[in-house]
Amino acid sequence: MRPNDLDESFGFLAPATVNLGLILNRPDTVTEYLLRILNDNKDAEKLFFIPFNTGGYWLLLAINPIREIVYYLDSLGNDWTTYPDMKVLIDTVLQAFRAQRDIQTSRRGANSITWIKVACPQQRNQIDCGYFMLRFMRDTLALGRLMIPTDYFEEFKCAFYTKDQVDEIKEEWCQFMIELNVFS
Repeated sequence: MRPNDLDESFGFLAPATVNLGLILNRPDTVTEYLLRILNDNKDAEKLFFIPFNTGGYWLLLAINPIREIVYYLDSLGNDWTTYPDMKVLIDTVLQAFRAQRDIQTSRRGANSITWIKVACPQQRNQIDCGYFMLRFMRDTLALGRLMIPTDYFEEFKCAFYTKDQVDEIKEEWCQFMIELNVFS
């Protein structure tokens, strides 16, 4: 990301630290981690990607903490009410981030956090969720936009990714892992 200056506009949060298991068992750890990352970046508007594992399934959260927008991308078509503990924790973190930035809101605006379910491409099986989540991040990075349209990006809009599109992200992931020398 650095050679393309994408790190100025985007951030990534560790899925090992932000996942449903930890939210249920160690919510304070997750909250502290998220607040630390957001506060370290509080002076610039960024879109933070959270590859989120529910315990057997991957989805993507993309959070713009300055605008208090959470984009929810789920290739099975669920919405965030499927994971209420996730939503409560993210809302709590964004409210704490707002308070730490000393942003005043009216009582009506106290919960002005906007969750947007993005009509993203849907998977046709039960095994490709991780690749879809990676593809959602890749599509967003390719366009360099801090906002994700509710009906997904016009440039990548489709009901389903083709086998070739899924294979492409699989190959890119394998190449990335090889370059990291993970397998030696």
